[in-house]
Amino acid sequence: MDALETRELRYFMAVAEELHFGRAAERLGMTQPPLSRAIRQLERRLGVTLLRRNRRGVSLTGAGEVLLHEGRAALDATTAAARRTRRAGGADGPGAPRSRLVLAVKAAASHELLQKLLDAYAAEPGAAEIEVLPCGLCDQEELLRDGRADVALMHAPFNTLAGFDSEALLTEGQSAVLPTGHPLAARKSLSLAEVSDIPGLPLARWPRHGTYAPGPGPEIRDQTQLAQLIALGRTVAVYPDSACSWLWAEHTAVPLTDAPPVVTHIAWPAHSRSLALAALIRTATQL
Repeated sequence: MDALETRELRYFMAVAEELHFGRAAERLGMTQPPLSRAIRQLERRLGVTLLRRNRRGVSLTGAGEVLLHEGRAALDATTAAARRTRRAGGADGPGAPRSRLVLAVKAAASHELLQKLLDAYAAEPGAAEIEVLPCGLCDQEELLRDGRADVALMHAPFNTLAGFDSEALLTEGQSAVLPTGHPLAARKSLSLAEVSDIPGLPLARWPRHGTYAPGPGPEIRDQTQLAQLIALGRTVAVYPDSACSWLWAEHTAVPLTDAPPVVTHIAWPAHSRSLALAALIRTATQL
């Protein structure tokens, strides 16, 4: 049989991520013996060995690595289906509230475009309620995949659009945001090389998929923290031009001459059949 049960996948994912049957069982709220039996039954049914077991612990086989990757995507898909179904069901029945779409956006990015989109869509007959969900760098992808968002504004080359349908809405340049009193803030333009090697002013580092790239710059968690550190002369940041709308008086944006262009896309799950989402996409492409 090729079919996998959600329960089996959750059991295997716990063991594969913990690499320890005891910790996985505790995480699942069960005892170890039935968990071990369930994994062995799964291996027999699939006809492959998923885990190597020895005195030193547990490790994944090649087949186990594949199931870890595919299983995570499958569980995300089932979770997403449940979340989107509940949102869609909120509009069913007499007197029920109108349907709702969750739009994920990177905080402070494409603010003017976002405002135009929200205003234009709100004027459409039968428009759904739009909940704007601000998030960090690259978080839009995960929010779309697991169903916490129905649609997102994503920015190439920072976001990956793989697995999503999308339409390009805006192409723009990038600027360096520096403390206003810094000598380079008086320049009309800068290069990426100049910005990446400013003595005493290292580039800020945002997390990508939960990890920070190595470097001397501060690890940034949110927009307010970044704004304060720039104002204090502790860091410099590179931003799409449209994101510079949040600048304080202590900040100066200087255009970068050689930064790659940033393309803002509206992206959504490829399998979506939502009429409300289709109307939002149509509005976005007509801006």
